[in-house]
Amino acid sequence: METGLEKNHQGGGGLKRLRCSVQNYDWGKKGTEGSEVARLYELNSGSDLELEEKKPFAEFWMGTHGSGPSFVVESGVENGDSIGSGSMSLKEWILKNPNVLGDRVLDKWGCDLPFLFKVLSVAKALSIQAHPDKELAKVLHKLQPNRYKDDNHKPEMALAITEFEALCGFISIEELKGVLRDVPEIVELVGSAEANQVLQIHEQDHEEKVKSVLRSAFTQLMSASQEITAEAISKLKTRLYMESKIRQLTGKEQLVLQLEKQYPGDIGVISAFFLNYVKLNSGEALYLGANEPHAYLYGECIECMATSDNVVRAGLTPKLRDTQTLCSMLTYKQGFPEILKGFPLSPYITRYLPPFDEFEVDRCILPRGASTVFPAIPGPSIFLVMVGDGAMCAGSSKDVVMEGDVLFAPANSEISVSTASELHLYRAGVNSRFFQTLRW
Repeated sequence: METGLEKNHQGGGGLKRLRCSVQNYDWGKKGTEGSEVARLYELNSGSDLELEEKKPFAEFWMGTHGSGPSFVVESGVENGDSIGSGSMSLKEWILKNPNVLGDRVLDKWGCDLPFLFKVLSVAKALSIQAHPDKELAKVLHKLQPNRYKDDNHKPEMALAITEFEALCGFISIEELKGVLRDVPEIVELVGSAEANQVLQIHEQDHEEKVKSVLRSAFTQLMSASQEITAEAISKLKTRLYMESKIRQLTGKEQLVLQLEKQYPGDIGVISAFFLNYVKLNSGEALYLGANEPHAYLYGECIECMATSDNVVRAGLTPKLRDTQTLCSMLTYKQGFPEILKGFPLSPYITRYLPPFDEFEVDRCILPRGASTVFPAIPGPSIFLVMVGDGAMCAGSSKDVVMEGDVLFAPANSEISVSTASELHLYRAGVNSRFFQTLRW
């Protein structure tokens, strides 16, 4: 029997159930460690799937990117079928039904979703990295297509599900002066001349001069040889263990020792001193523009970004590094990043609006017996059911949804949601400010 989720697929109307992809990167939580990604992937893929418990499950991808596509489940495709079996990729389906994107999205981004929606389960630090802007992305893709898989930029936002830790952006110059005074091993790596340049900066100095000095010091640090780096980290480790017997180590010092266990002798261990240590509570979000350094450290989050997989790495990774590109591309802005707490769209829905056209995220916590409505918007959406079960209605279509379900909603669909128990939903869509600035 056809359910509401399977109706009207010829014209692209109604909700579409998706089968989604998983990435098993080394830093992910293992299935046995309570990985949210592993749980959602197992539920989304169907009951016949048996997860490899000792394998890391890092990212659950919902969208159209070729490195981890989603597939539309049409009539007659049973839940237990393997991913893509008898079904069309979401990207192919959108190409056949371009009206589901809405005219404004189609006109701006063509026949594809402009955003990629993810869940991350982070057991150990990801690489210190940045994502190129559009101009640089095109250059890198043309020069090294095997390393840089597409020519798009990748602004992104992380919304904490659990407590979530990250390194993000450069600390202020005043804080950096303190680091250079307190961490002699950094001075050894950057050289006393570079360190003195930082220490001699004054508040009234021009912003470009400050950035230039920071760029020079950071580049010198990241370019240090493996031998000198390993020696400096060994000294740092010994000193901190000794000092821990007579004083409480700072949060950053404790973090650095933890990173050293994960990535022994890696320059990323020491470069953490240059970056802000951010701890998000559940429901708080962090956005990252192009050319900003960051590294996720631990926890689980919802992530949304422009549809790209471009990453320039330079530390805390066994993968290929491109230190020269990373150091030259960064903005070198300083100061603690803005933490988004979202704003209430309705009693049960909180919206997170980063300063990027491609995406926004809604978090919906629906208590027992409650209902709510996601208003119709001129662009497409993807819904993820994280916890619980309930009913979702779009026009005349209605179906029961449960945790692990991922649903595509076409443009101009009003979605009503209800639950008899409790329901946690997340929605990704094109940033609503994009539609407000376009008046037809």
